[in-house]
Amino acid sequence: MSESNARPKKRLPLSEEIKKLPNLLTLARILLIPPIMFFLLQDTPLGNLVAVLLFSVAAVTDWLDGYLARKQGLESLLGKLLDPLADKLIVQAVLILAAELGRIPGWFVVLLLSREIAITGLRAIASSEGLQIDVVQSGKLKTALQLVGLVALILHHRYVVDFLIVETIVDFNVLGVALLSLSMVFSLLSAFTYFRSFTRAVSKKIGEGS
Repeated sequence: MSESNARPKKRLPLSEEIKKLPNLLTLARILLIPPIMFFLLQDTPLGNLVAVLLFSVAAVTDWLDGYLARKQGLESLLGKLLDPLADKLIVQAVLILAAELGRIPGWFVVLLLSREIAITGLRAIASSEGLQIDVVQSGKLKTALQLVGLVALILHHRYVVDFLIVETIVDFNVLGVALLSLSMVFSLLSAFTYFRSFTRAVSKKIGEGS
């Protein structure tokens, strides 16, 4: 291996990392949180619709910044910090306001956010110890259900929906709570899997060190 290949990749200053397009998209997603909260608090069909559109833009930027970072080799330490932080902030903001507006039980929000905080702490400990915990399939399914559930929860009202073969009235608040409840099942399942993987990784490391 040549000396140039052996050298570790030089880390850019924070002022340069933050200018990378994926990080700018992540920052834009964070900046969308206040307007989403503002329109959601209007508690009107129009306000809910605007909040959903902004939330959808945030979801698209979430996919786009990750795609660009991997495709163009623009992954950075700052991005690894900001991306999950932005996701959690926007989800927490919507859930807390939804509870404030009486769209979802407060205990449900506490349970869901407690799971997120616990998993974040677990990952931080694993990272500091040099342990790798893989993303489990139930966690990915939880994220998908949670995303659709939050969209339905933001829409909130009852709308006539045309399913091509039948036209019916859909209560989006009931649909949102149902999807979030289902996501909670996979959320707790993935939390158990993460904890089990963590304990196995710790046991393995202790065994190798003894």
